[in-house]
Amino acid sequence: MFKVFRNWVQRYFSDEEAVVLAVLLVIGFAIIISFGDSIAPLLTGVVLAYLLQGMVTRLQAWGMPQVLAVWLVFLLFLGALAALFGIVVPLVWRQVINLFNELPGMLVQWQAQLAHLPEQYPALVSSGQIDRIVASINGELGQFGQWVLSQSLAGLPMLLTILVYLVLVPILVFFFLMDSDKIIAWLVGRLPRERRLMNEVWSEMNQQIANYIRGKAVEILIVGAVSYVSFAVLGLNYAALLAVMVGFSVLVPYIGATIATLPIALIGLFQWGLGNEFMVLMVVYAVIQALDGNVLVPILFSEAVNLHPVAIIAAVLIFGGLWGFWGIFFAIPLATLFKAVLNAWPGGEEPSPHVAVEAP
Repeated sequence: MFKVFRNWVQRYFSDEEAVVLAVLLVIGFAIIISFGDSIAPLLTGVVLAYLLQGMVTRLQAWGMPQVLAVWLVFLLFLGALAALFGIVVPLVWRQVINLFNELPGMLVQWQAQLAHLPEQYPALVSSGQIDRIVASINGELGQFGQWVLSQSLAGLPMLLTILVYLVLVPILVFFFLMDSDKIIAWLVGRLPRERRLMNEVWSEMNQQIANYIRGKAVEILIVGAVSYVSFAVLGLNYAALLAVMVGFSVLVPYIGATIATLPIALIGLFQWGLGNEFMVLMVVYAVIQALDGNVLVPILFSEAVNLHPVAIIAAVLIFGGLWGFWGIFFAIPLATLFKAVLNAWPGGEEPSPHVAVEAP
């Protein structure tokens, strides 16, 4: 057993650079898992800087000085942030409050509709099954109400956290944009001089992560905006809230769209029942999801590394469980990193014992 382990170590860790890369990866994951919440503003700044760096690079290619390009892009970012917290967030918050106020009435109506099912379909549904379903729903809603109450009691710390983000994140974004070359040069200076393996992994991952973050941000904006316009035209209640939910559902491939379908269907049923309006709503939502998966995603992520759906779902479950929201957001880049490291890792081919290796 010891011989097998020693041969395995010699095969895959005989290269000094491979050992350094393995240590860096382990330290990086340990820091993220242990201090993910504490360094969340830093990570948010890095993500936003990735989003904006493309605009800065484009302006510099057009002949604009770096300082002027950074300031222009940063002011546009502040304007978008002000619009987000001045228009979108208040609108969504008002709809959340209205939804909670109308939720008891929705529950009464849904329970009344469920109570008529045994009369309409006696061979399929019994009154005892309906009673158990209603009791289960009431129990889940009771737990959800306790969670909402606990969150409201913890509202002050959450408000302070939001204020910290609003102050720190723009500052971090500005310095990441202004001094990105200096920061990268400092980090590279801490690495070994011989870093062929690291350069190979970094050259692939830098492009992949940048493309993924920018593409995912554009996808969220487009899907959310199209969903809001569609829901508003159809007259669906809570259009802004549902559109935001649909937009962020694209962060979780294959799973997010399925989860977002349930609240849309329930609100549509409560508002219209099983009528033509409800059918049109579900068809429109299905068209949005089909266009997103078959048109928008191939255009935005044409340069992304192909990953098997099983690998994507496994990455979402594993990294989401370890790191929460950021784990879900970075699940695909982290899976791509894992794949890039495996592809670039030296195989450590052992020389044949019958062949003498002469010194040059």
